[in-house]
Amino acid sequence: MSSQAAELARRLARDAEAVCRHYLSNGRRQGRYWLVGDVTNSPGRSLFVRLTGPESGEGAAGKWTDAATGEHGDLLDVIRESCGLVDFHDVVGEARHFLSLPRPQPPSACYTRKQSPAPTGSPESARRLFAMSQPIAGTIAETYLRKRGITALHELHALRFHPRCYYRPDVDAPTEVWPALIAAVTDLAGKITGAHRTWLDPSGRDKALVDTPRRAMGRLLGHGVRFGIATDVMAAGEGLETMLSLRSALPALPMLAALSANHLAAILFPATLRRLYVARDRDPAGDLAVATLAERAHSAGIEALTLTPVLGDFNEDLRELGIDELRAALRIQLAPEDVPRFLLSVDAAGPRR
Repeated sequence: MSSQAAELARRLARDAEAVCRHYLSNGRRQGRYWLVGDVTNSPGRSLFVRLTGPESGEGAAGKWTDAATGEHGDLLDVIRESCGLVDFHDVVGEARHFLSLPRPQPPSACYTRKQSPAPTGSPESARRLFAMSQPIAGTIAETYLRKRGITALHELHALRFHPRCYYRPDVDAPTEVWPALIAAVTDLAGKITGAHRTWLDPSGRDKALVDTPRRAMGRLLGHGVRFGIATDVMAAGEGLETMLSLRSALPALPMLAALSANHLAAILFPATLRRLYVARDRDPAGDLAVATLAERAHSAGIEALTLTPVLGDFNEDLRELGIDELRAALRIQLAPEDVPRFLLSVDAAGPRR
């Protein structure tokens, strides 16, 4: 896979101007560079592609940089983003098709696709990735969550599984494919604005052995991964596994995973919200996010209560202490009126699995 991608990138770079005229047609040549708005072929001059240079190294032909965002990559990335492709197999097919066509005006296969190009990391890209994924039941993603002690897997509409999800270690490395847990980030109206990917080991026993096994895309600020529909009471925290662990103990309580401490501090509140439980992670960033979010909630007339784990986070509590001790620790942190609503029903029936 790696050698195949590298060879395709080299072949495309040998005719970099033709690639740019084909996939970045809204740009123009200026000296040794092709200038265009961005890698999705928007008009402008922010992105520049080297048209000449050696076959490898920093100044290689076909390498591009977007001065507005700092993003950079090669011509395989140009094909992927300008055509709105997600699966690496489709990128390879498109590149091979281009390389086999006559010059200088090859017909564009991607121009005839039913889907229009989606900007890199855009909400539209996130929606496509989520749509291409499948329910987690019976997949490596379910195996992974159960290994983390998370067994309340009913009605997880925000989570899906992709068996071959792109992973690129850095801009100069070839693209890899790994199975991934895909989480939909949604706004208050339920519209997907982003996606979070957790790349997994094919065994499902752990995350993939890559440098950054978790990455998000799209618009995240103010939004999150939602479990249940919030009305007057909800809980919010940072990580997916933190909130899924809480959900194992309190399956009827609507929850939101903001995916980072900074994003937790900035979540938007439903208009009907009256009480917010903030799930704390025991670290400085988590403490600051809790304080900031609680202050915002109080200013909006919303009661903010902190849920604190016994250990480092709630997934650690779930795995090390067990579900019964986790629920016992949560019982004394809930508002008295919420105990019968969210906890006693679980005491009687047991958590759903």
